[in-house]
Amino acid sequence: MAKTTNLFLCGVGGQGILLASEVISSVCMKVGLDIKQSEVHGMAQRGGSVVAHLRFGEKVYSPLIAPGGADIVVSFELLEALRYLPYMNRNTRVIVNTQKILPAPVATGVDKYPADVVDQLRQRGITVFPLDAFVAAKDVGETRAVNMVLVGALSALLSFDEKIFLEVISERIPEKVREKNIAAFLKGKEALQGILMSSEQARK
Repeated sequence: MAKTTNLFLCGVGGQGILLASEVISSVCMKVGLDIKQSEVHGMAQRGGSVVAHLRFGEKVYSPLIAPGGADIVVSFELLEALRYLPYMNRNTRVIVNTQKILPAPVATGVDKYPADVVDQLRQRGITVFPLDAFVAAKDVGETRAVNMVLVGALSALLSFDEKIFLEVISERIPEKVREKNIAAFLKGKEALQGILMSSEQARK
């Protein structure tokens, strides 16, 4: 992988973004890539925005992704995908969890939640892969595994061996919830592969 890949994760506090970032970083190290990682916790404890910058390749010098420089964005919450639109470009691929976590202004009735987030992204020519990671996590019996659903979805866009992801998840996740997190990862990967297959068939 000569080219440096810029991966941007965004969401809200409590969604496990930092663990997802650590899993992805560990996978990159296991396959021999240089990886630089930077996280912004912000108001994570109060449900505020959390982001992680990950840059990996043969040699990486800076952890920060420049505006417009993201190759892949994984948005753990629907509205957060719009919040970090400045990091995207027309070639960015965006995995969006369609789950809605209402920000304070919306929850108190001061503001309204946009009804067309995915459409707004697509109108800008951005490739969007929407999936309901919360429902997928619920299906495997662990609603806290939304992050592993999204890591699984991301893995479908990367060339890394699935076994490496499963090895890292087994190392990082406590035994009592390990199998459900692995199931969540596989469910996320399967979901995105299905979207990719449908897109390919639609182009034919």
